[in-house]
Amino acid sequence: MFGVYVKKNGIESLYKFPWKVSIVAFMANPATLKGEQLKETFEFLTKDPFFDVIEIHPLSDELWSAVEPIIRKTGIEVAYGAQPLVLMEKKNPSSLIEKERKEAVEAIKKVVDIAAKRGVKTVAFCSGPDPGPEKREEAKQALVESLKEITAYAKDKDVMVILETFDRDWDKKQLLGPIGEAVEVAKAVRAEYNNFGLLWDLSHGPMLNEKPSDLYVAKDFLAHIHIGCTKLTSEGKKDWHPGFYRPGAVNGIEEVKEFIKFLADIGYRGAIGFEVKPEQGQEWPEVVQAAKGVLYTAFAKYIIENM
Repeated sequence: MFGVYVKKNGIESLYKFPWKVSIVAFMANPATLKGEQLKETFEFLTKDPFFDVIEIHPLSDELWSAVEPIIRKTGIEVAYGAQPLVLMEKKNPSSLIEKERKEAVEAIKKVVDIAAKRGVKTVAFCSGPDPGPEKREEAKQALVESLKEITAYAKDKDVMVILETFDRDWDKKQLLGPIGEAVEVAKAVRAEYNNFGLLWDLSHGPMLNEKPSDLYVAKDFLAHIHIGCTKLTSEGKKDWHPGFYRPGAVNGIEEVKEFIKFLADIGYRGAIGFEVKPEQGQEWPEVVQAAKGVLYTAFAKYIIENM
């Protein structure tokens, strides 16, 4: 939680940021994905009143026991990001091979079980790889089937299911994908279950040729937002989530300000989370502090321009 103080035409005002602020801890400090530095990471983030939510991958009982006292003491909200399950462990909820699809569904259901047991209310993940235009529609139907199974299971446990869209052409090359197609999938799932929504990441916008204004079609389905940067390299656009201001980082204060304006205009009510990753030679707190500065400055500029 944070606010900005502004003075314009002699009028002084203090504006509270209207959304919860989260951070993807396993991206900010990649060592946590290996089960390292978890306690230190949670201590660092929970001591910072800027943050309301920590997004972390599903932890083993042993690792959870190391951070649970911090969570309990501080009251920080926790959300589970199961994207590594799909991207790294290759569990594919949109697979056209039924056995693989079922294995992915069961793996994600286990994450839902862990979340429910620990009082974590949201689980996010993504679709599997894009199979190409010939099989894309079939894969989307497989994904809808998986999402309905997972969401039905999660509803009984009071857990929200969130699907993140990724690029299709540059780096991760996932099935979803363009926001219009994601909305089609969301409509099919939401027709039966209300504990489902979409996650859109400003980092992925340049790779999808999408701007915040393109999200209007998804306004009723947006459940979570990430902000960060695409990396522009000699090989093209990469989903490497560099910190703001880093060489090749695409996105900055102006892009975040315009995103804030769009979210305010549509009455968005979810959280806004940082997804930034340290590069070689960087300490991980550096990218966290840079991201905070960008969000603070973007919000201040939005307020000044719209007050």
